[in-house]
Formats: sequence, structure tokens, C-alpha cells
Amino acid sequence: MKHIIFDFDGTLADSTAVFASAWNTLAQKYKFKGIELKEIDTLKKLSISERSKLFDFPMYKLPMILPQFYKLYRQSLNDVHLFDGMKEVLMEIDRRGYKILIISSNSKDNILEFLKMNGIHCVADVLCSNRIFSKDKVMKKFLKESNVNSSEVLYIGDEQRDIVACKKAGVPIIWVEWGYDAIEVVQNEEPEYKVATPQEILEIIS
Repeated sequence: MKHIIFDFDGTLADSTAVFASAWNTLAQKYKFKGIELKEIDTLKKLSISERSKLFDFPMYKLPMILPQFYKLYRQSLNDVHLFDGMKEVLMEIDRRGYKILIISSNSKDNILEFLKMNGIHCVADVLCSNRIFSKDKVMKKFLKESNVNSSEVLYIGDEQRDIVACKKAGVPIIWVEWGYDAIEVVQNEEPEYKVATPQEILEIIS
């Protein structure tokens, strides 16, 4: 194992409130259903397709919405926070000599600014997909261009789509339970590892 790749939102960053606020701004503009924070735990038990039906939001509109969404996200970056313990996990992984990357469907500018604001300097690269279901393509491109075997990489993420992308790329994944998808959504995808706390990530890497 040489490379540890993290998802961003829901894995490193607690951005639930900012996501909801950005979504509600666009929901008002484009006339689809908004989110109430009290609904979050219920939403975590739904797949992305089930959520799109609930919010009366057709998935084909995502390419139009995402640039606006992440622009609103950037305006509230001060309200995005690292999950407790994740900075220490990143520092320890770096101390052990692994190369740390982030692969996300958020914007690179948002992530780099967040890392800077939080004093995180151990992330070697941030790779972003402009489509939420294209992380496998980003992973495969990284493996090819870096001449890295998939067995030398470990991905850490929180959503069903992260697991699906890793399966396509042949990369093992640690699923974290504190993110956007509940166990009910991801269990059928059979992630290689499941963790309940950031410290367990270090135990698995060991």
C-alpha cells in the first residue's frame, strides 16, 4: 500500500448544513423541493435515485445545477468543518510515509481553500470529477498516469457511488459510517472495510 485516497464531503468534511443551504437556494430558484435538516437522517437511508424522486429533481439536470451549487458552497466555506479526529488521521498517515490524495466531485478550488483554511499541508494532490458518477474514471486515469497498481491504493469514502467506483477501478475501499449514506444504502455493495471512527482507519492501514 503506497497511496491513500480520501473522498472529501462526508468523509473528511462535515458539510451537511452547507449542502442543505446551497440546495435550498437552488430549489427556490428552480422550483424543486427543499431540504429540512431534521430530514437528514432519513435521507441517508435513501439511494440517490430515491432522493431525486423525493425532491422532484430529475437527474439529467445535475450538470446544469452543480456549477451553481459549488459556487454557493464556496460562499459558505467557513461553515464546513473537518470531522473530529480526521486532521490527526491525515497527519499520522503522512507520518507513516503514505502519499495522500483526494478524489471528489466537489470543485478543486473549494477543496484547496478548505485545506488551506484548516492548516492541512499533507495532501499531495486533489483530483476532481465534474460528474458525480465518474470517480472510477478519475481513479483509473490516476493509476495509469502514475503507473500505480490498484492493489497499492486504498480509498476512503462514505457513499454507495464511492464503493461502485472503487469496484470498477479495482481499488479496495474503507466505508465510513459518519457520511451521507447509511449502512442500509451501502451494505449490498459489500465494501472491503467499514469503520465507525476515524481511529479505525489507522488500524486498518496498519
